[in-house]
Amino acid sequence: HKENQSPWQIIERIAPRSPLELCLLPPVFLEYYLNDAGGYDVPRHPYNHARSLTTTRRFARLLHMNAARSIRSSSPGSSGSRRPRSPEELSSRDNRWLKRFRAALAGAESPDGSIAVEGPHLVEAALAAQLRVEAILTSSSGERRLEALRLFLPEGARLLRTRDHLFASVAATETPQGIAALVYPRAWVFEDLASGTPLIVVLAGLQDPGNVGAILRAAEGLGASGVATCAADGIGTANPLAPKALRASAGSALRLPLLRGVQSAALLLQFRMATIRIFAACPAESNPRTKPLGLTPKDALPPLRRPWEIDWRGPSALWIGNEGAGLPQDIVRSADMRVTIPQAAARPGALESLNAAAATSILLYEAARQRSNLA
Repeated sequence: HKENQSPWQIIERIAPRSPLELCLLPPVFLEYYLNDAGGYDVPRHPYNHARSLTTTRRFARLLHMNAARSIRSSSPGSSGSRRPRSPEELSSRDNRWLKRFRAALAGAESPDGSIAVEGPHLVEAALAAQLRVEAILTSSSGERRLEALRLFLPEGARLLRTRDHLFASVAATETPQGIAALVYPRAWVFEDLASGTPLIVVLAGLQDPGNVGAILRAAEGLGASGVATCAADGIGTANPLAPKALRASAGSALRLPLLRGVQSAALLLQFRMATIRIFAACPAESNPRTKPLGLTPKDALPPLRRPWEIDWRGPSALWIGNEGAGLPQDIVRSADMRVTIPQAAARPGALESLNAAAATSILLYEAARQRSNLA
């Protein structure tokens, strides 16, 4: 850093770097960072060396939302230079924007397809995924969180601010962090999930949004190509874009290709046409929950295998059923194989089965382990 260099010159050198390179930079190269994109030509905040690792990673993640393009478009002397926008103040509990945020954060479906994300992590994830942002709401004490994101806000986003107690009346969390946004999730199609050598997770009748979100998080982390949700025996799957599921997914629901509310029969047909093998997650045959399947002759059921006995390297679809009832018989019979996770020897009071999210994570890990040897 030279004294006669502006922070913009420093950042424009850093921006084209990869996130990994940025994470490995010594703190001296990130001596200053800016608090907004309003055309300041002097550093506003000295870099905190005590938090170098956390801040460097956060800085890298934020820079790569739009990389150098966003920075240069807002830098001094550029054609896109402009002063920071001031948030619109909302003072009434009955304000239409507060009503919209309140309904969305309570899980209500919006007619226009928008959803609400709450907290700095999810707002940042939505910006990083380049979702269309309609409005960003901050509390008086939480407005500082907006400053770190100003550089990456789309021009059309409306900035709103309200008092802390009004924000608390809108928020879905017990301890609000003072920032939320209305965004439009990306519209995905079957081909987005099925391209290449897909590994698709299908959730059929999972009702716990925490489970749904945790599965999406595991799916993204373990290399699944996408997730589809459908009903099972009239039981719907929790909306993966609802606030609780979004929080449990840690933002994965905003990034991972996602098909919601599809018909199970149509999905099975699409898998067959795309030559995607179907694996149905089932409990072991000794488990009492398999009794309903006994209504079908045993030889009509697909073979039952343990996770490591299945070849996951080809196009695959893993079906996960309801937390209590499991998968419907018609889906199980349509599968190429059933897959079960063996448990420790039964003891008095032993659990019947694993949590749906835990079981899915184990199965996806085995798939990821096998697929890592494909190179």
